[in-house]
Amino acid sequence: MTEHPATALPGKPTSYSRVTLSRIMTAVDVNLYGTVHGGVLMKFVDDVAGAAAARHSGGTAVTAAIDEIVFSEAVRVGDLVHAYAQVNWTGQTSMEVGVRVMAERWDSADEVPVRVATAYLVFVGVEVGGAPRPVRPVLPETPEDERRWREAEIRRAHRLARRQAIQAARSEP
Repeated sequence: MTEHPATALPGKPTSYSRVTLSRIMTAVDVNLYGTVHGGVLMKFVDDVAGAAAARHSGGTAVTAAIDEIVFSEAVRVGDLVHAYAQVNWTGQTSMEVGVRVMAERWDSADEVPVRVATAYLVFVGVEVGGAPRPVRPVLPETPEDERRWREAEIRRAHRLARRQAIQAARSEP
């Protein structure tokens, strides 16, 4: 596992950042196809990720990027939807938050919840004036947390490489 960046702030275990939000989807959440609009789920994902980032960083954190969001199953009106988030990785001022979204079907409550989406978001801790501020390290507790840390570093490396490639392409004649 890669070493955590040097910081004066004490680290917090992964479990400290874990947040769960739940809500029942209603008719106002529906798209033209009769299922819950992807944008509604994206906001829900951003809300739970923001809560995890703020909890972990001990203050305001803003969304810097949505690295990936994958919708795997449709959500329907009446479904009880749960979004689970945790900080997977931390840098000096940024954090990656992983989110898993599960749905309990309203018409089959005895069945196992269905995974409906997963997402990875990047948050930056900010001061009152909006300037980036240092965030405390996340301390993985389990082999699963360590795996998430390593995968977050891969996603970060890809983001940075893509940004550099695009900037290089823009400077070409």
